[in-house]
Amino acid sequence: MVKETKKILSTDAIAISPTCIRVPILRAHAESINIEFAGKAPSEDEARALYEKFPGVRVVDDRAKNHFPMPLEASGEWDCLVGRIRKDVSMPETALNVFIAGDQLLKGAALNAVQIAALL
Repeated sequence: MVKETKKILSTDAIAISPTCIRVPILRAHAESINIEFAGKAPSEDEARALYEKFPGVRVVDDRAKNHFPMPLEASGEWDCLVGRIRKDVSMPETALNVFIAGDQLLKGAALNAVQIAALL
């Protein structure tokens, strides 16, 4: 994840510290992500609105029903699921936490390759 992130973003300046946990899921990945901003982090509502506008992303963030992205639900989906959007309690002014799940065959490989080719 460290090498791939730097390669995708074409920079060695980004610092990430991932933890990978393998669980028996048919074909989806999930990640808990901490995003630290250079300045003030967007509010949870602002972040949610930005994610909702982003192509290829579907917000699954229903706190009342305790429903958030799950690898099982991401399997077979074209979009990446994003949820658990919240301020990072250790850095509430400059960081957010999100949880994402995506089908690694569709979005992670085949579909992603087609979408990149279409953009090029």
